[in-house]
Amino acid sequence: MDSSSSAALNEGAFSASPSAKKVAHETSIHGLTLHDDYHWMRLSDAQKEAETPDAQTQDVLDYLNAENAYRAEVMASTEGLQSALYDEIVGRIKQDDASVPVKDNGYWYYTRYEEGKEYALHCRRLESMEAEEQVMLNVNDLAEGYAYYAVGGRSVSPDNTLLVYGVDTVSRREYTLFVKNLETGELLADQIPATTGGATWANDNRTLFYTKKDPVTLRSYRIYKHILGTPASADELVYEETDETFSCGVGKSKSNAFLMISSYSTVSTEWRVLDANTPEGDWRIIQPRERDLEYGVEHFGEHFYITTNRDAKNFKLVRTPLDQTTYAHWEDVLPHRDNTLLEGVELFENYLVIEERTDGLTQLRVKSWDGERDFYLEFNDPAYMAYIGANPDFKTDVLRYGYTSMTTPNSVFEFDMNTQKTELLKQQEVLGGTFDPANYASERMMVLARDGVTSVPVSIVYRKGVERNGENPFLLYAYGSYGYSMDAGFSSTRLSLLDRGFVYAIAHIRGGQEMGRHWYEDGKLFNKMNTFTDFIDCGKAMVEAGFTSPEHMYAMGGSAGGLLMGAVMNMAPDQFNGIIAAVPFVDVINTMLDESIPLTTGEFDEWGNPKQKDYFDYIMQYSPYDNVEAKAYPHTLVTTGYWDSQVQYWEPAKWVAKLREMKTDDNLLIMHCNMETGHGGASGRFQRYKEVAMEYAFLLQLEGITE
Repeated sequence: MDSSSSAALNEGAFSASPSAKKVAHETSIHGLTLHDDYHWMRLSDAQKEAETPDAQTQDVLDYLNAENAYRAEVMASTEGLQSALYDEIVGRIKQDDASVPVKDNGYWYYTRYEEGKEYALHCRRLESMEAEEQVMLNVNDLAEGYAYYAVGGRSVSPDNTLLVYGVDTVSRREYTLFVKNLETGELLADQIPATTGGATWANDNRTLFYTKKDPVTLRSYRIYKHILGTPASADELVYEETDETFSCGVGKSKSNAFLMISSYSTVSTEWRVLDANTPEGDWRIIQPRERDLEYGVEHFGEHFYITTNRDAKNFKLVRTPLDQTTYAHWEDVLPHRDNTLLEGVELFENYLVIEERTDGLTQLRVKSWDGERDFYLEFNDPAYMAYIGANPDFKTDVLRYGYTSMTTPNSVFEFDMNTQKTELLKQQEVLGGTFDPANYASERMMVLARDGVTSVPVSIVYRKGVERNGENPFLLYAYGSYGYSMDAGFSSTRLSLLDRGFVYAIAHIRGGQEMGRHWYEDGKLFNKMNTFTDFIDCGKAMVEAGFTSPEHMYAMGGSAGGLLMGAVMNMAPDQFNGIIAAVPFVDVINTMLDESIPLTTGEFDEWGNPKQKDYFDYIMQYSPYDNVEAKAYPHTLVTTGYWDSQVQYWEPAKWVAKLREMKTDDNLLIMHCNMETGHGGASGRFQRYKEVAMEYAFLLQLEGITE
């Protein structure tokens, strides 16, 4: 490693970086005038979809293409490295892999891949895996001729003869529903556009319920009923979510006895149920919505089982009779615990399985309904991910669960809840002949935050032999929003960094839910700054522990984690040598002021509504775009997708343009805009790794690692 290599990499070594034009645009709010010279980069969907681009669209395309060309020039010297990285990443993947079959309603269902193919084959066999295979969908055939092709939810009718599935060919997460006759292989005439991607069968095998998106905001807001053989235009609207801060969806209970509509916001939920045998009937509410009341519903026997935060910050499990469902009738099954977060349950005929989290680690607890058994599964890694798997059968005493750690490939187990014996069904194969878990070490550190009270977990992995000499390249990753916990799982892709000397770590910062519900609440709204300072403090702790130094430290985050990157760059630019901000949510004020943008109205309880001055003032403290200053920033790679519906492409594009205008350093600033994809990147299982190889090459380039 050449420690001086990143100093030699600068924008002066390349052609002039793109310069975006400036067009004055002002927003007046709370007695202030906000100036946004790059507002012109925002295009409507209609502009993007037009066959002939108008002048504004052409200007945007020219700018994005110029950024892509500049990124290609800056990284031209790494093309060989990118190819090598891509080949070794793909080379670790078992190309003819298959999922562990799951039995449901008489059939064994599984997904498999064929050598060299980008997409899955969704298959089933009747009663036995020795029976003849039926390929329900060969996505490779369906995707021919498309640059992007994603299959949404798949659902088989109760009589096993029909399959409904969704297709998105744009990457905007808007799906058209198709219905396939699994006996003849023919597609029915029924096609339903602009859905969320899945549909739910009533028990009559001819009635489907599905969710539509608002055509502008893409909010899931209407539930329709479709009867096979009738035009979609005649479908009956059965529910509309009129509160713009809520979205809705439809599903079915594990028992298949009830159809279920959920309405949900950041802080509140409401459920409706309908007997699945009477799709023409009337829906009834389980418990009317209340501010700050969240609950989820499952059915078993004569009761609904409900996970709820009512008088239970970390959630508890209650049950209620089928005909008396409001919370006046709720009876505790698992009481609230101050130090344990209830994350989910799985109901069986004889057992209740609980997924819970204590001290940042997930536990799986098995409890018999008769009270005679109550125990936890044992996991030995210092940091890991354990989760309940697919368990569609009520009547079994065998639990399917998954397990992985930073040194253990993803594994699927079956656990006999009577004998307490465990069987490994499948562990992810890592091909290439170089991976041995004994060559890697994982540890967990608790970092004291700057408040002197809060301890933040950090999960770390590295190849054995790494010395704490302050010279190791180090990649720190985090998310820290929406109560989403980032668990310490395995990544065969990550080996390409570890084997080249990198240390990798996940900072479990506030805004996630790793340490309980308070961990989330301490990292949202008026506590959001904790998310950013936690990450900075974790980075400093890695330096103090001797793992690395600011000259060799890198940070990465995506989406809301990209917001984290933007805030950290503004707050502590000297702490990192390089930053990767993937599909970053960086234009917080402008986006949250515009309720026509997808996701905005549903996120007021996450970030706050800047139309209210107290929230405006607080968001202005950290909004990355609004806090770009004339100062030195780290080397930065920004990625986005032109068709992104979650974080619109113009947020990172505007941010990069403003950084170019303001920054005083000569460090690299490059952007990759995938012109064919959205938030999740490429749809093929191998194509996505080309962007990963580019990101890794960016880091290695800064470290002077050329192979």
